[in-house]
Amino acid sequence: METKTDHAAYPGWRSLLFIPVHVDKFVAKAHSRGADAYILDLEDSVPLAEKELARTKVVNAAKQVSVEGAAALVRINLDEEMAMLDLQASIDASVAAIVIPKVESAEQVISIATKIDKLERERGIESGHTLLIAMIESVEALPRLDEIASANPRVISITLGSEDFSASAGMHSIPETLLMPNQMIAYACRRAGISPLGFPGSIADYSDIEAFRKTVQFANQLGFVGAFCIHPKQAAILNEELMPSADAIEHARGLIDAFEKGLAEGRGAVEFKGKMIDMPVVISARELIARFEKINGCAP
Repeated sequence: METKTDHAAYPGWRSLLFIPVHVDKFVAKAHSRGADAYILDLEDSVPLAEKELARTKVVNAAKQVSVEGAAALVRINLDEEMAMLDLQASIDASVAAIVIPKVESAEQVISIATKIDKLERERGIESGHTLLIAMIESVEALPRLDEIASANPRVISITLGSEDFSASAGMHSIPETLLMPNQMIAYACRRAGISPLGFPGSIADYSDIEAFRKTVQFANQLGFVGAFCIHPKQAAILNEELMPSADAIEHARGLIDAFEKGLAEGRGAVEFKGKMIDMPVVISARELIARFEKINGCAP
């Protein structure tokens, strides 16, 4: 039987808001936008001519966006030469994670992780400090999701880049078409013991906020724990809908208590509030409580 990679724990971020790192006014206001984490972008939102300047801003920007307790992440470029320059500019105690775009193989993840290993050693940063999130943006990556998810202990999540993936698949970026690849990612994450990020919808569509809310509610039912976003309104909805309610936590604790009492009496299943409770239900309840506690620990 294959041994699972022992991954770093997911910190509990519900909303991860993209910020173009080269635009000073966006960076300056970011900490007030209410997201759990901010992704300082060095990739698609930064023109090629601006990338060198953008790299010089990363560390200061990371410190700015995290001033009230949010996490700072950096999305790098996948190109080998640019990725190395991006990492040299980004590996710092103030940066919690690196987002790798356009991942199609485990080897790409391993290459980035190896570079981070070296930079952390050289800079006196605790080994393993810098986490990794892989973005899936092409149909070529789908058969390799398990290998990507298990590529390195730093990997804490995989997420779908909805717009690029839709272009790769030659399909419209709508909930109906994005459901299957999102579910495939969620299943691969769960098999690897990591947390799936995302929702079955287009990240670019934030004008209808109530439709977005319904999409996030569905994502929550599918097992997603957080998502990337591009607008503060999306961040607010993600925070609301992906936060376990007080009633849900009270219910989870009650059913765990009832099950443990039944177990002490020699029963493997018990009735709780009109429903049969057994070990899989208890495992889900424990995971919900753990998620609630992580969110409380990471939210600014």
